[in-house]
Formats: sequence, C-alpha cells, structure tokens
Amino acid sequence: MDLFKKKTLNKKERNAAQVVVQDVVAVKKGERVLIIANPATNPVAQSFYLAADEVGAVPTLIFQNDKTSFDNANKEVIAALKTEPEVCFSISNVKLGKDEQAQANPYKTEDGQTFTHIFDYLLDGKKTMRGVWTPGITEDMLNRTANIDYAELQHRCVELKKLFQGAVSVHVTAPAGTDVEIDVQGRELLFDDGDFTKPGTGGNIPAGEVFISPVVGKTKGVIVYDGSMTFSDGDALLESPITCKLENGFVSEITGGASAKRLLKTITEAEAKPALMEKENKMQKDQAPVYKRNARNIGELGIGLNPAAQITGNMLEDEKAFHTCHFAIGENYDNDAPALIHLDGVVRDPTIVINYADKESVKILENGDLLIK
Repeated sequence: MDLFKKKTLNKKERNAAQVVVQDVVAVKKGERVLIIANPATNPVAQSFYLAADEVGAVPTLIFQNDKTSFDNANKEVIAALKTEPEVCFSISNVKLGKDEQAQANPYKTEDGQTFTHIFDYLLDGKKTMRGVWTPGITEDMLNRTANIDYAELQHRCVELKKLFQGAVSVHVTAPAGTDVEIDVQGRELLFDDGDFTKPGTGGNIPAGEVFISPVVGKTKGVIVYDGSMTFSDGDALLESPITCKLENGFVSEITGGASAKRLLKTITEAEAKPALMEKENKMQKDQAPVYKRNARNIGELGIGLNPAAQITGNMLEDEKAFHTCHFAIGENYDNDAPALIHLDGVVRDPTIVINYADKESVKILENGDLLIK
C-alpha cells in the first residue's frame, strides 16, 4: 500500500500505525509531530512517520542511542521537545531518557506542580501536547495489539473507574503467593484507554490498562511476581518468582533466584545515585533522601485490559494482558513519590477486591477473570 497516498482508508485497509495516528491520537493536518526513536525501533518509528505524513501533519523523526532508567536523553532530544510539538511519539527501545536540566531545576505550573521532564510538563502540566510512549515496542507487537476494539476497552475503563470511586483499600491475592492490602483512599483510578485525542492526554501503545497510585507508606503484605519484571536495562520473563515483603509501604526484603538479585541491584543503584546527583548539582538540594526512600515504594497497582496482549517478557505488552495485574516499585503517578525508577512486575491470575468505608466490598477479578461486563 502507498502510505503517502492522500485518501480516507476504511478500517480493513489501514495498518496498525494508521489506526493509532488517525483514531487513537487523531493527528490533524498541519500539526507538528515529533517522533523520538532508537535504531532498534526504527521500523515502528518510520511507520508512525509515514502515517502522520499521510494525514497532512508535519512529522520530524529524531534518533538517539538506547537509554536505561538512569541515562539522560540526548540534549538534542530535549531541545526538540522544547519546541512544544502538538504530538510526540516516544518510540524507545528501553526508556526516553531523563531530562538532566529539569532534574536539577524542575518545571513548575501556576498551581504548584513540579515536573522533572519536559515531556511530562507539556503533557500533564501545560496540557498542550498529546503523547504516546512505547518502551520496547516491536513491529509484531504493534500489529497484534494496536488494532483492537477501543470502544470496548474504553467502556471497561469507565466501569472500573466507577467501582474505584470511594474506595478505601484494595486487597490482591494470587496463586503464587501474593497477598497485599493497598490503601487507595483519596486516590483516583487512571487509565490507558486508547483515547489520546485531546491536549494533555496520552499513554502507551499498546493501550489497555487501568492503574492507581497507592497511598505512600501504607501498602502492606507480600507481592510475588511470577510473570515478568522490568529492570534498569530492560524487561525479562521470570524463570522463578520474585518475592517482595513490604513494611510501611516499602519493599523491605527481596528473595528468589537470579531475577531477584537483578531486581535488588537495580533498586540499590536507584538508592545510591541520588546522593551523587545532588552532590553534582544535578538534583534539587535535600531531595536525595526522598529519592532514595522511594526507590522501594510501591508506586502502582495496574490491571491489564487488552485482549490481544500476551505475556512475552516485554513489559509494554505484558502489563496490558488479560488475567494479570502489575505492581510497580518506585515512582508513582500522583507526583508525591519521586524516584529514579518505575519498575513494573506482573502477577498472574490475581483475585482483586475493592473495599469501601461502609465495610462493603466488590470483587472485580477472580483468578484473573474480569467480573465486569
């Protein structure tokens, strides 16, 4: 198919990148679209470039080498973001990379919010940009998981949001041994529903999850990761489970095989690095202890809702898979637990119960099966 051909394509004719550009993000003629990629993600990045060009947008494609959780983005990438494009696709193999300048001198909004990355500032602070981020995406993943029934996904997200309103806590158990109580009082359920059409909206491709930030310091119990895990240098399937014991909301003990040691190494690095960054004036004064503490924070509970997603060892897809939930260690989405890491880990076949202040409760997953229509 000639992707440069200027015509309206019906759903059956469109490829996955065209569906994302035309429906999920609703890119318009004349809009500036910045695409940031690595060599490994070039085929996917070029697909988005061509799809954006096809609708009459003005796409720009920029490359940098792979970045880990601890690396800074290239200065040229940050400079490109500072041009404030209407849309940005971050098509990274691992991470986009940190914003070194904003880490030392955060962006601030009129209502007092602070942002340590220009991408987040434009998306969530100024709300002038629409964003897509796809760490680890492959052509196969894009083609299998992006062309789904978004109306159905959005319906499920709305129904779950209703159930989380007024929630006090969430109890999660799973066959591998997870048994954890999460305080969510005052927290809002967020979702990646594939509708990134308005300024200030964005999410992953593949889309398909709801997620919430636990109250800092309140999560208790045990999490046993038995699906896959994110580490500083990438994701991996777990050959043996990782058990994380929690005290006062933070990971106090990590046990298991080689993957557990790899996780501990990543967390230890995230605890040590802030002090060095503060010493080198790359972090605000007195923030190093906060970042160190939150390297062990439970920053997210998420539930997978994409029926086409599978557990493959690639967290971008794994966390969207049906019959799973995931817990993140590190930074959260409510901006009250800053950390250098956000490490997602998948738990298979969970049972999830929402508890309310009036002692009532509702079960939303049972052994991985979603119990809402």
